[in-house]
Amino acid sequence: MSRLALLVALAITTTALRGGAIIWQEAMRGADLTAPAASQIVYDRHGAFLTQIGHATHDEKGEKRIEYGYWPLERIPERVARATLILEDRRFYSHPGLDLRAVARAVWNNLAHRRQMEGASTIAMQVARMQRPEPRTYLNKLWEAATGAAVIARHGREATLKHYLRLAPYGLGSHGIAHAARFYFDKPVDDLSWAQVALLAAIPQSPGRMNITRESGLRLAVARARYALSQLEKQGDLDSAQAELARRELSAMRPLEVKRRPEMLHVALRYEQLAREGRIRATSPYDPRIHATIDLAVEREAAQLARRYLSVFRNAGARQVAIMVAERGSNAVIADVGSADYNDPRAGAFDFTRVLRSPGSTLKPFIYALALERGALKPTDLLDDIPEGASGVANADGLYLGPMTPRQALANSRNVPATNLLRRVGLKANFNFLHELGLHDLDAPAESFGISMAIGALPTRLENLVRAYAAIADDGVMRDLSFAREEERAPPRRVMSLDAARLITSFLSDPQARLPSFPRYGPLEYPFAVAVKTGTSQNYRDAWTLAFSHKYVVAVWLGRGDASGMRGLAGANSAARLAHAMMVRLHGAKPGEIAPETFAPPPGRVAIDLCRAEAGATCAQTLREWVRLEEVAMKPALAEPAHGEDTVATESGALVIATPEHNMHVWRNPEQPVQLNKLALKLANGGKDIQIVWVVDGAPFALAQADETVFWPMTPGAHRIQARVALAPVASRPVRVIIE
Repeated sequence: MSRLALLVALAITTTALRGGAIIWQEAMRGADLTAPAASQIVYDRHGAFLTQIGHATHDEKGEKRIEYGYWPLERIPERVARATLILEDRRFYSHPGLDLRAVARAVWNNLAHRRQMEGASTIAMQVARMQRPEPRTYLNKLWEAATGAAVIARHGREATLKHYLRLAPYGLGSHGIAHAARFYFDKPVDDLSWAQVALLAAIPQSPGRMNITRESGLRLAVARARYALSQLEKQGDLDSAQAELARRELSAMRPLEVKRRPEMLHVALRYEQLAREGRIRATSPYDPRIHATIDLAVEREAAQLARRYLSVFRNAGARQVAIMVAERGSNAVIADVGSADYNDPRAGAFDFTRVLRSPGSTLKPFIYALALERGALKPTDLLDDIPEGASGVANADGLYLGPMTPRQALANSRNVPATNLLRRVGLKANFNFLHELGLHDLDAPAESFGISMAIGALPTRLENLVRAYAAIADDGVMRDLSFAREEERAPPRRVMSLDAARLITSFLSDPQARLPSFPRYGPLEYPFAVAVKTGTSQNYRDAWTLAFSHKYVVAVWLGRGDASGMRGLAGANSAARLAHAMMVRLHGAKPGEIAPETFAPPPGRVAIDLCRAEAGATCAQTLREWVRLEEVAMKPALAEPAHGEDTVATESGALVIATPEHNMHVWRNPEQPVQLNKLALKLANGGKDIQIVWVVDGAPFALAQADETVFWPMTPGAHRIQARVALAPVASRPVRVIIE
C-alpha cells in the first residue's frame, strides 16, 4: 500500500471513529427511559367502566392529543416476555440493541425483492422511536439503532423490555401491556391466559388494523397470535396441551366490548377535574384504577327521570335540570347529573350541579339552626308572620298567617319569620355561618346581601346544598362529598349541635306542620320518613328541592341556562315531583306501602302536643313538639309515656286569673267612648319569662307576657275567659263574666 493510500485510509478511519463517537455521544444523551404519566381508569362502585383520565400531549405539529395507558410493570410476567419477543425481537438477549442479521434480511427483502418495506427494529430501537417519534428515514433509522444500543448499554435488557411493555401501543389509545390487560380483559396482566397474551402481543405491529373490538381486526390479531403460539410451541416454551388450549380459546373469541363513557358526560368530566386537582389518585402506581362512588345504574335512572320530568315542565319555560344523589352518612355520591344532555344547545354543556344560582328558600333551615344554636329561638316560641315590621318582605303567596311556631314557620317556608329571625341573630353571624357550611365563599360584607340572604339573595351551588343538608341529616356533622374510594377528603367536623340538627330535621319532616301552605299527600309527603325543603328564586328563575331520608340525600334544580324566569314553576310543584320520584325509586317503595319509621328525636327532650288552633275549650288539632322540661312554663307533672314517647301533663290550677273574678258582673259606662270600655285581664302568679295567650270565648285574643296586663274591649253578654301558656298544655281555670 502506498503512503498516500495509507494516509487516506487513516483519515477515513479517524473521521469514522470521530463520527461514530459523536453519534454514540448523542445516542447516550437520548438513552434515558421516559414515559408519559400513567392514565387512570375509573370504574363505578360495581366495577363497570365509567371513564379514563388521560394526559394531554402535543405532536410534532403542536396539535393537542390525549394519551391513555402507560401503566408501568412491577415485574414482567414470563408469558408476556416470551410472546412479545417471539414476535418482535427473537434475538433480544444476544444482540447489543441492533440485530445485524435482521438488518441484512430487511435490506435484501426491501431492495432485491421489492416487497413491502420490512423493518429490522429491535425492542431497544422501538423504545428509542416511541420516546422520540420521527419520520421513517434511513438517517433516523441510524439514530434509532445507535440509541437502542445506548439504551441497552445504560439500562440493561430487563429494564429495556419492561419499558417497551409500558410504551407499546395496543389499540384504541391503550399503551402498555398492563393497561391493555385491564382495558380489554378487565384483569391484571399476571392473570392473562396464553391466548390473551398472544392476542395482545400481536397488536403493536399494526394497532389500527388489529382493532380487536371489530370482527376484521380481531381476525388479523388472532392469525398473528396463532403464529406466535406455534413458534413458542416449536421453541419448547409452550407444550402441546397448552398450545391447543390457547388455540381453542382464540377460536372462541368474539369482538371485545368497546369501553365507552356514559351518556352523562358531566360525571366523567368531574373525575377528570378531581384528578387534575390532585384530589383523587390511585393508591398503587402499578394499578392506577379509581373506584368511583357513582352507581351507573342509578345515574342512568336519575338522568332518565330528569329528562322525563323536564319534558313535562318545558311548556312552562323550563330548559335544564340537575340532580344529585348521595348516601346519607358517608356522603358518597351515587348519581351526578349535571344537565338534561351535554349536547343540548340550550346550555347543556354547563354542569348545573356546580353553577352558582339563587337558592330561594333552601337556606332557611340554616337560619333557624343558627338561631337555635345561639339560644335566640326555642321550639315553643311564637314567630310573627304579619306585615308589620316585615321591612318590605312579603311571603310568596302574598298572605300572612299570624303567630306561628318555628316548626310551622319553617315547614310553611314563610319569608317574614325567617327574615325577622335572621335580623334577630345578626346579618354577619348568619353570613359567616353559611360560609362555614360551605354554601358560599364570598369575600363581601354581609350587609351587601341584607336580610334577603334568607330568601335567595346569596347564590350557591347544588353540590354545596347537598353537603350542607347532609350535615343536618348527619346530626350536625359535616363531611365532604365523596366521589371515589381514593379521594382525599377533609376530616369530618361538627357545624351544629345534635340538638339543633334533629330539631330542624323534625321540622322539615312534619307534613302536618306544612299546613296550610302545602297540602297533605302532595309531592312533599312520602310513605317513609323524609325531611324536605323546597326553594324558588325571584321570578321563578330557579326551582329547588332538597330531601333526605334515613338512607339518601336527593337534590334537584330546575331552571334555564340564561337565568330568565319560568312561568309559575316553584320548587314545590316542579323540582319536588322529580325529587319524590327519585327518592321513591331509591327506596323501592311500592304504591300503598307506608313504612312506620320516624327520625330520631333530640336527646334530652320530651314530646308534647300543642294546640294548633283553638276551637272552644279543647284543641281541634295538635302539633307534636320536642321541648326541654325547663321550656315548659310551669313545672309539669310527668304522666305515663303514651305510644312509646314521653308526654307532659299539667295541673289545671297552675295559672290563676287575678282579674276579672269568676262570675263577675261589669257595667259599661254609656258616657265613655266605646274604645275606652275595656276590661283588664291579669294573672295573679305571672312571670316575665312566660308567654300567655288570653282566650276569650274560645278564640285567641292576645299574646302577652305573664306579668303584663291586657285590656279587652268589652261587648255585652256572657263571656268565658281563660289564660293559656303559649305552646304548652298549661291553662288556668276559665272565669265567667257578664257584661251589661
